[in-house]
Amino acid sequence: MPPRLSTILRWPLWIAQLFTGAQSFADNPIIGSRRLNSLGLHRLRLRGAHALTSWRRWLLSGGVSVEDRAAFARQGYVEWRDVLPPDAFNRMRRALLDRAWPAREMAQGHAVTRRIAVDRTMLRAIPELAQLLRSKRWRGLMRYVASSRSEPLYYIQTILTHQAGPDADPQNTLHADAFHPSMKAWLFLTDVAPEDGPLNYVAGAHRLTAQRLAWDHAKALQAPAHVDRLSARGSLRIGKEELAQLGLPEPTAFAVPANTLIVADMFGFHARGPAARPSVRVEIWAYARRNPFLPWTGLDIASLPGIAERRVALLWRFKDRFERWTGQPWKDVGRKRPDAL
Repeated sequence: MPPRLSTILRWPLWIAQLFTGAQSFADNPIIGSRRLNSLGLHRLRLRGAHALTSWRRWLLSGGVSVEDRAAFARQGYVEWRDVLPPDAFNRMRRALLDRAWPAREMAQGHAVTRRIAVDRTMLRAIPELAQLLRSKRWRGLMRYVASSRSEPLYYIQTILTHQAGPDADPQNTLHADAFHPSMKAWLFLTDVAPEDGPLNYVAGAHRLTAQRLAWDHAKALQAPAHVDRLSARGSLRIGKEELAQLGLPEPTAFAVPANTLIVADMFGFHARGPAARPSVRVEIWAYARRNPFLPWTGLDIASLPGIAERRVALLWRFKDRFERWTGQPWKDVGRKRPDAL
């Protein structure tokens, strides 16, 4: 197909992406247009996405306690310690860590991330896990922070540091995942020491303040030619020295004991802290990101029972099959225990 014709045929898709969570300044010439962004396109998408998120969170606020809502409004995250009674937590942890499961891995710099899908087999084998994911406070927090009733994707995730090449881990740089709010959560199955590269989060960075709006606008005008690769794809990076200019504090490092849950808005700046020693961190990891311009909280077929538990496997198979076009950074490594080196 001639290049000019190919470009013309893509315009309807590029226009439609304006009303979705598409965010790559490099891949969509409308989203990345300096002229349109100077006229306010990126600011308009930011304001619209955040306004609708606030609306959806208001609809879901009845499922969250006043205390959790206040903590989230203040910080952009909720920290919940002693999620399960000690006996139940230890049974769940042993059942997860003492068995090998089908695993995938990806290397970034010197770190390796291993993911194991939480699927029907795992939920049937570990009733404590199934009960936890259905519990009232857990579900309420996931839905409220995600601003959606869509079922999150669940994995057993392991972070192994000082494992791969000498390059820096890109996850060590403070960043926002997207221009709109989304949710990630970590229930730590192992203690996390300050030397182990704990999760870092900038409290209050989830709010779309005037300073943050101006910062995002300036970054949009620089993209895609004058920013790093990940920022050009919409996950904007920020230096610690810039935080004070936005009225933000230093990041909070979550060096916490096992059985602690962190649920956070990924519009807030966050990073994986640098590890001072080889370490293995294992967690139940949840992720939810839906079209930010939807006014409703439900109507997600993929969240129906029987489908939700199969989504990760289906996604991996799809990417395996169409790796040439979609890319597949997650390599099948067979069956592994979550804490295996």
